[in-house]
Amino acid sequence: MTSQPVIKSFPKPSELTVPPGAEGWEKLYPYNLAFQNLGGAEDEKFWFCDSQHWPTVFKPFETIGGEFAVKCLGQYNTRHLLIPPANGIEFKIHLGYLYMSPVPVAEEEIAARVPEFERRAGHYFQNWDSLLDGWHAKVLGTIDEMESLSFTALPDVVPFEDIVAGKAKDGSEVLMENYDRLIQLCYQNWQYHFEFLNLGYLAYLDFFGFCKELFPGIPDQAIAKMVQGVDMELFRPDDELKKLAVLAVELGLQSAFEDTDDVAGTLNRVRAADGGQEWADAYLGAQDPWFNFTVGNGFYGHDKYWIDHQEIPLGYIKDYIRRVEEGHDIMRPVDALVAERDRVVAEYRELVGADQQAQFDAKRGLAATAYPYVENHNFYIEHWTMGVFWRKVRELGKVFAVADFWAAPEDMLYLTRNEVRDALFDLVTGWAVGAEPTGPHYWPQEVERRRGIIDALSSQRPQPALNTPPAQITEPFTMMLYGITTEQVRQWLGSDQDTDDGSIRGMAASPGVVEGRARVITHADQLGEVQEGEILVATITAPSWGPIFGKIKATVTDIGGMMSHAAIVCREYGLPAVTGTGTGSTTITTGQLLRVDGTAGRVEILEA
Repeated sequence: MTSQPVIKSFPKPSELTVPPGAEGWEKLYPYNLAFQNLGGAEDEKFWFCDSQHWPTVFKPFETIGGEFAVKCLGQYNTRHLLIPPANGIEFKIHLGYLYMSPVPVAEEEIAARVPEFERRAGHYFQNWDSLLDGWHAKVLGTIDEMESLSFTALPDVVPFEDIVAGKAKDGSEVLMENYDRLIQLCYQNWQYHFEFLNLGYLAYLDFFGFCKELFPGIPDQAIAKMVQGVDMELFRPDDELKKLAVLAVELGLQSAFEDTDDVAGTLNRVRAADGGQEWADAYLGAQDPWFNFTVGNGFYGHDKYWIDHQEIPLGYIKDYIRRVEEGHDIMRPVDALVAERDRVVAEYRELVGADQQAQFDAKRGLAATAYPYVENHNFYIEHWTMGVFWRKVRELGKVFAVADFWAAPEDMLYLTRNEVRDALFDLVTGWAVGAEPTGPHYWPQEVERRRGIIDALSSQRPQPALNTPPAQITEPFTMMLYGITTEQVRQWLGSDQDTDDGSIRGMAASPGVVEGRARVITHADQLGEVQEGEILVATITAPSWGPIFGKIKATVTDIGGMMSHAAIVCREYGLPAVTGTGTGSTTITTGQLLRVDGTAGRVEILEA
């Protein structure tokens, strides 16, 4: 009788140690988000930490991004498109980090969903361009309305004109309505976010599966190459900076960029120079909309946006100027990517039987058409929409700070969004009746208490996963987007015997082999530390890190699959990448000599 192999497990949620000072952390978040340590389903389902999108601890208000994003992803799988094998993703917060558990469709229900899925997805694929035009109009309209909202302190008295007009309202309703509307508009654009996204993945997955059937030994990277080199709006912010750097060199303005931390001084020096006004006009023209871009990922209130922190884009321009003067080609290698794409497509098309070439062309063409949205949506939602959203949140936070509810506008992030609604009514009530509101006596010390809990939670890195993994992980989005595969989970658990040589294994996300010194980055604020020729090692990279990709030799990340932002961006910049290593950023230290094999998905530490 053959014994069954023992399946290793990750810790249960209830087994994880709460960092000192973080006791009672569950009460910071809505009841439905936090693991309740009740056992049952919480200790039975396999959960993985989505550090790809949420790499740091949530402040209470910031859960809005996780809630809206994952809920809206689920609705398109489950209610809009009826994707045959996949419903949505269940999500919970544990010790401040977001964990996910994909919800499969019961095997006996899959076949019944196929015809309706084909009808609904087919409508989108057949009308892609016109529907996408409508998407842009909806999203930009939402952003415009969000921009129009204002949050200002209430006046001492109602204007006399309101008395004459018989308005019979005191203006406080506008403050509350604008807050409610801000939340609703954010939710609205997150619903729009997923209208096309899952279809973009599905078109690629359909082509991917077709190629695997036709060519059983085809590398995953060869399939990815067949859709690379496309024009993506997500790269426009970085491209604008490169053009501005080239123009600065052409106009002889290099000396004006000596101290880009002094934004006003830099721009004044530019304008005072011969030809400087031409550059300043180009710089101003690039800002709308391309400076609505963050070095983070848009999910956190602390993310810094170029439009609000112009020392960031000016610093990137300064570095691009240096590279141009040193004779570097700073442009993304689009021509080489397109040539390689066309070569690979032609090579495999030749191997396809005549009766299947039309099908090959159609599936590849659909994947190439839908593929850009997988990245482009990121600029419009995570960057632009969320940039405006967080700016408006700070405006409201300032109204509260002036009223002594807390010390600084960003302290509002330590409240849940429903608590903010209650605090608003407290504020306007005190104003209306001429008495002091309760908030100034309650919230300052409560915010400090919560800040202490968040700081304590932030001192501990999250577990990559929880509970016992399934014997085989087959859900396509989990594998392609997050790099959560059966092999990777086994490596995280130390049960993959192929790693006995000490190497770190991950997803072969972008081809090439290079050697270089490691630079471990755990936060976007550390990007300025990256030096020429280093290998970037991070929990995950953000698409907005493009300006440093001209410096580095390769990228290694803890999480991410073939269709993750890190993988796509590295391929489009021609950089080797190994994603989904699980522990790369905690195993590797800055300064170690690495060999990164993006073709094989292998990282070696050559010397300390």
